[in-house]
Amino acid sequence: MTVRVLNLVTTAEATFFQKQCSTLADRGIELETVAVPESPEADEHRSPLSYARLVPRAVRRARDGFDLIHANNGLTTPAALAQSRLPVVVSLWGTDLFGRFGAVSRTAARRADAVIVMTEGMAAALDTDAHVIPHGVDLDVFEPMPQAAARDRLGWRSDRYYVLFPYSKDRAVKDYPRARRVVDEAARFLDRPVELTTVTGVDHHDMARYYAASDALVLTSRHEGSTNAVKEALACDTPVVAVDVGDVAERVAGTERSRVCRSDEELVAGLAEVLPSEGEPGGERRAVTELGLDRMGERIESVYRSVIDA
Repeated sequence: MTVRVLNLVTTAEATFFQKQCSTLADRGIELETVAVPESPEADEHRSPLSYARLVPRAVRRARDGFDLIHANNGLTTPAALAQSRLPVVVSLWGTDLFGRFGAVSRTAARRADAVIVMTEGMAAALDTDAHVIPHGVDLDVFEPMPQAAARDRLGWRSDRYYVLFPYSKDRAVKDYPRARRVVDEAARFLDRPVELTTVTGVDHHDMARYYAASDALVLTSRHEGSTNAVKEALACDTPVVAVDVGDVAERVAGTERSRVCRSDEELVAGLAEVLPSEGEPGGERRAVTELGLDRMGERIESVYRSVIDA
């Protein structure tokens, strides 16, 4: 039986959401998407009014022969629950559960027919059952490549270490000032300059080259769900030096060069230890080989069929 799904999402342009949709479409799932309307204010954040405006749109579209509604991000769940005809699956992404509106997501999740979360830690934070299905990684795009060739394409120098911070400096939750601080301190213990390189707004596929060109990725986020950057870096065999947020510890378990840290001092020591490996193969990719897109799609489809058949 073909499954027709109405997706509700905060922003349809999110790369991992687009990957989820294309993977499910390849499995024969029919999907349509309704995104939260842009805020009337000239603001990068969607306002409560924008979420309220999603409700009538979701209710109208739910009448058009869908089998279920998938609320992607907890803050879209109230709009999904405003109709009573279709079962509701909700995916919580991280900030929607642990951020300032976490109570909204937790309350709405209790009323959903099925809940998907990115990590075991997120599941433990809920008082309802949840399926743990991390966002998948495109292992055909994110794969190891020679560091020298990647640096040559980017115009990066060979006489220094590069630490990648794959976010905007302005995203407070990613805590760029902390990354800057620990990288500067780690540089004092190394034999060559260290560049902290921020990358944002480039084509998603091009990120593979940035991972490969870097000596390490640093993650200093205040909270995360299952961060795609960590998984993509590992798929490119790039070590990760990160704070203990989300499922980072689970993702890097058993890797040879990656480090999970609980203080600035540990972050500094981790970078000072990891950077001199200079792109040597370390087996980081083995940590994510079970997180391919196909496996993610299979598991989400299984959740869909379970709520339809209930």
